[in-house]
Amino acid sequence: MLYYIFELLEQMDIPGAGMFQYISFRSGMAVIFSLLIGTIYGKRVIKLLQKKQIGEVVRDLNLEGQYEKKGTPTMGGIIIITSIIIPVLLFGKLDNVYIILMLVSTVWLGTIGFLDDYIKVFKKNKEGLAGRFKIVGQIGLGLIVGLTLYFNDSVVVREKVPGETIEVQLEDGTTEVRPATVDIKSTKTTIPFMKNNRFDYAWFVSFMGESAAKWGWVVFVLAVIFIITAVSNGANMTDGLDGLATGTSAIIGTTLGILAYVSSNTVWADYLNIMYIPQSEELVIFMAAFIGATIGFLWYNSFPAQVFMGDTGSLTLGGIIAVFAIIIKTELLIPILCGIFLVENISVMIQVSWFKYTKKKYGEGRRVFKMAPLHHHYQKKGYTESKIVTRFWIVGILLAVLAVVTLKIR
Repeated sequence: MLYYIFELLEQMDIPGAGMFQYISFRSGMAVIFSLLIGTIYGKRVIKLLQKKQIGEVVRDLNLEGQYEKKGTPTMGGIIIITSIIIPVLLFGKLDNVYIILMLVSTVWLGTIGFLDDYIKVFKKNKEGLAGRFKIVGQIGLGLIVGLTLYFNDSVVVREKVPGETIEVQLEDGTTEVRPATVDIKSTKTTIPFMKNNRFDYAWFVSFMGESAAKWGWVVFVLAVIFIITAVSNGANMTDGLDGLATGTSAIIGTTLGILAYVSSNTVWADYLNIMYIPQSEELVIFMAAFIGATIGFLWYNSFPAQVFMGDTGSLTLGGIIAVFAIIIKTELLIPILCGIFLVENISVMIQVSWFKYTKKKYGEGRRVFKMAPLHHHYQKKGYTESKIVTRFWIVGILLAVLAVVTLKIR
């Protein structure tokens, strides 16, 4: 919003108006505003939630310190969502297709999470929103994102034309020979450990011969649906200890913000051998707001938490991470980058599957972990909550570094 005002002021030769043209300035302002909103507005929201007695319903899991959390305000994801949306509306280009997609994703999953929390808190239904409705909502968002990214004319990737060059006129009057490029629609994405770091979703339908390129988008859309569903649920599963999901999301968001910046820079994209995506620089502003929002929320969510994000926040954080990664063509880095989410999900699947198998075979269910998700396993082993969270953050940082490093391993 402010971008267009300052663009008009710049045309009127108002001094200082041109600073809004710089991504670095607008990203910095987005971080500052999201932090301020999260900390100042967040305190007021917490007081309101306490006044309305919107507190956490604690299940009996026989965990140390569990009942101390009873009554702690929940649905704090509203703070995160507000802290993201307002700075993006103020400092982003609102006609940018990627910004529009990110805002839609934020509101969409925030609404699903809010309905889930509302049913749990006000309807006193511990199960919350029925799982099938959550899945339908996630599939719906996946369809919107996938179809938009393939069919919208503004969404392209820029690739070099083999063997062709062009002469570029420089500001000093000299010319420079550079590789010729072309903007194309593509179902390709970035993948580590492979030659040229490229993978084409059309490969899955390669048996169709020449028609594979035509129908590759179907596989792409199905992959988008799966990734959004998996990552949003993974973040939801991770939100079990004070600050765990929030801090982990901030680490992942910082990494994705860096990747978004290099994806919009021809030099760095070429150096890291990742896909150059025109107009993706605006995503840096969105992710700056995301980082500020998570850190601002962590002010109140760190141990001992004064507020919980609820599904309103956890589903939103996971969905934002998934959609963002898909847009900048780094979704296949998610198993590494979001390794904490992945392990938490897998630990639950292993626990449930093994329990059912052993119960059927031996008449008594057996467990692999003392409790799932994994963070509860360490609680049962006697680790303090703050130590578990801090160590998970450290692992998250290591995974983030590894995810970036893999781009140069071929």
